[in-house]
Amino acid sequence: MAFKTILTVAGSEGAWSGDLKLAASLCEEIEAHLSVLVMKMAAPPPIGEYAAVVSESWMEERQADMQRLDACKQEISAFIAANAVSADVISAYPEIAWADEMVGQRARYADLTLAPPDLLKTEMLKEKVIEGALFWSGKPLLLVPEGALPTLKPKRVLVAWDAKTEAARAVRESLELLTAAEEVHLTLVDPVEGEHFHGEEPGADIATFLARHGVQVTVHRLPSENRSVADILRRHAVDTDAQMLVMGAYGHSRLRQRIFGGVTRSMLEDPPLPLFLAR
Repeated sequence: MAFKTILTVAGSEGAWSGDLKLAASLCEEIEAHLSVLVMKMAAPPPIGEYAAVVSESWMEERQADMQRLDACKQEISAFIAANAVSADVISAYPEIAWADEMVGQRARYADLTLAPPDLLKTEMLKEKVIEGALFWSGKPLLLVPEGALPTLKPKRVLVAWDAKTEAARAVRESLELLTAAEEVHLTLVDPVEGEHFHGEEPGADIATFLARHGVQVTVHRLPSENRSVADILRRHAVDTDAQMLVMGAYGHSRLRQRIFGGVTRSMLEDPPLPLFLAR
């Protein structure tokens, strides 16, 4: 699909200029519209026997937060207006518990949500943006780590394939990128043959699907050799000089990922290159 609208989220406090410059440059690269959500997360209202005592200070804090949010929105609007890119800026002040839903709601009206480096340094905002985009929007997420040189016209793309619904969704959402790339490295780690797994020839079916769309695809079947799947993908991304990694996110539940770990969690904690995620 074509990416005509890109959403990014800026916190009302902390650094955001670098992130917005990056977002604007990506939009210029593909002639897309930039949508900016400026967000401040509100503390929940006080409850219990002390609620009456602290409610006044809580209200004062909320008013101060909203004033800072409005000032930040105006500053970001002026910053964006100085760039040659079509853009809109809106603000939101949700409670922490509902911030991911707010992000997801806005992401439904974009083709792609961008999580740039400075945002990723703010743990709470990072979590809300990632979960909002992946679990509440039905749209993909592009995560850009510090030091990466992102592009929405990558020449070399690594696709992590495990034959699950999430991986299929990631391939479909990134199809325009894959079609335009010079090299697409479809990578399977410890593939299992069989009708209910990767098929009689692991990777052949999805490679055929991609080839019919004109994708220049090469299939790699890699053994893990007692290393994690995430480590294998990181190493292979270096070996193929990939500019982007496309993968399905959260093939297992978030709770299981948090308790036992998983490929998605590992990649989110230490992304080796720009990650294009969908589920």
